[in-house]
Amino acid sequence: MFDDDYDRLSPLGEEQSRRLGRFWAERKIAFDEIYSGPQKRQLHTAEIVRDRYAQAGLKFPEIVVIDEMREYDGDGIIKELLPQLVAGDDRVRRLAEEYERSSEGADRYRSFQRMFEAVTSLWVQGKVTSSDVEPFESFHSRVRRGLELITSGEGSGRRVAAFTSGGPTSVAVQLAARAPEAMAMELNWRVRNSSLTEIVFSRERFTLDVFNTLPHLDDPAMWTYR
Repeated sequence: MFDDDYDRLSPLGEEQSRRLGRFWAERKIAFDEIYSGPQKRQLHTAEIVRDRYAQAGLKFPEIVVIDEMREYDGDGIIKELLPQLVAGDDRVRRLAEEYERSSEGADRYRSFQRMFEAVTSLWVQGKVTSSDVEPFESFHSRVRRGLELITSGEGSGRRVAAFTSGGPTSVAVQLAARAPEAMAMELNWRVRNSSLTEIVFSRERFTLDVFNTLPHLDDPAMWTYR
């Protein structure tokens, strides 16, 4: 259902990252701090952007890896939680059967997404658990700690970049919007690969400015999800 090695950038993902780095470098956008989640695709994105800065002769801060920005375990949700639900939830069973019958291409992706959203919704509600899968409450708390770490540095006017994934990005937006925690996963389904979300912060403020934009990708054919 997921690739054997989902934690990697595809060739298209690498090109999206190069274009992001070029977009920032051409505008000489300077950062005070750079953070990345620990997963290979997160760190690789940051490294590609760093390389574009180096090619432009611009400084790029050291990449600080923080575990709190790690994505939720989508692979574990499918491998560990889906079988439980197929055995006991009629709706999830029907969606899983539709996925198994689906043909390759867009139809298969859509049927997988419907099934995945249904399983993830029950994970968010705490209605299905496994000792091998981080609970949603723990995931949300972890990301919140990471955001507090990123935003608690000294000095005013800091510009910080954090390279992460759709789940942590959506938690940040949900917190900035002061929306219910469960809304984070609804936002997650809309996050595009390589998109930019901007938040204005201080010790007293954490406010959404821009969500899910792609100014570095002017060709819609390069807009992708997951």
